Amino acid sequence: MTDINQVLEQKKNMVNEKATKFRETRDEWNKKSKTHSTARNELNAEVKELIVQVREQREIREQMNEIVREKKSIRQEANKAVKEIKSRIEALRGPIEQDNSRGKRGQRPVTSHQLRRELQRLEREFEQGRHTGKNEKKVMKRMKDISSKLKQMTSVDDSNDDMKEFRDKLKLALNQQEEAHEEVQKAANAAQDAHELMLQWNKEVDKQREKAESCHRELRKSKKEADKAHHLYIVSLRCLHSIQDMLTAMDGSEVVEGKSEARVEVQDLMTKLMSGDTLSTEELMQLQKFD
Repeated sequence: MTDINQVLEQKKNMVNEKATKFRETRDEWNKKSKTHSTARNELNAEVKELIVQVREQREIREQMNEIVREKKSIRQEANKAVKEIKSRIEALRGPIEQDNSRGKRGQRPVTSHQLRRELQRLEREFEQGRHTGKNEKKVMKRMKDISSKLKQMTSVDDSNDDMKEFRDKLKLALNQQEEAHEEVQKAANAAQDAHELMLQWNKEVDKQREKAESCHRELRKSKKEADKAHHLYIVSLRCLHSIQDMLTAMDGSEVVEGKSEARVEVQDLMTKLMSGDTLSTEELMQLQKFD
């Protein structure tokens, strides 16, 4: 009988060590679960904030695109006004606007603005040395003709009151055209900036969401391991109680009142544990430390 008692005591000590190990392992995994849960929740909160930023940038982009459409319509009206005024000016100037040095295009009226642009281009090319030899004389003659034509246009314009009025209107229309174009560019740039920022926020959302999902996977893993360790811990406790019951039965001695009460208390704790209730660390330790 003594040998059996010794064997049971050894088994009891061994199982007690395992129970302690399983409890510590469970507590470690529960600690990791808490860490992963906190990190996941923080990342999910960041994702929600980033999604709000994405939506805001999308709304700004749509607003700017709407403004672009409005400003383009205004610019189109300004372009139409400039074109009409130029046509009236060309009609007032009549044959003076004809430029017969342009071949087939010579039959089309040209404006002083077109002639000035051509003159500036030829002057720039001449300074760069791009016209030499016979071509140099040809270019110089063309520049002289343009200058003469511009003077003639200016003279006609200055002597015609209607022309002065249309020139003022043209200047105003050109300013409105330029302002409308700048507004279109400004709105288009703002829309593009919002679009790029939206894409940047989207990338950040994907990045943080992947981190949150990784934390969630780790959380599930740690919970699974904690549940496994907890299950083994309960099994170890049941084994401890079974061994203790065997030792008590083999002892055959009467149980003193204090031990009896402690035994009842242990049984109550074990019942709570098996029913799924949460026990404190002190209560869990008490389950392992009974004689």
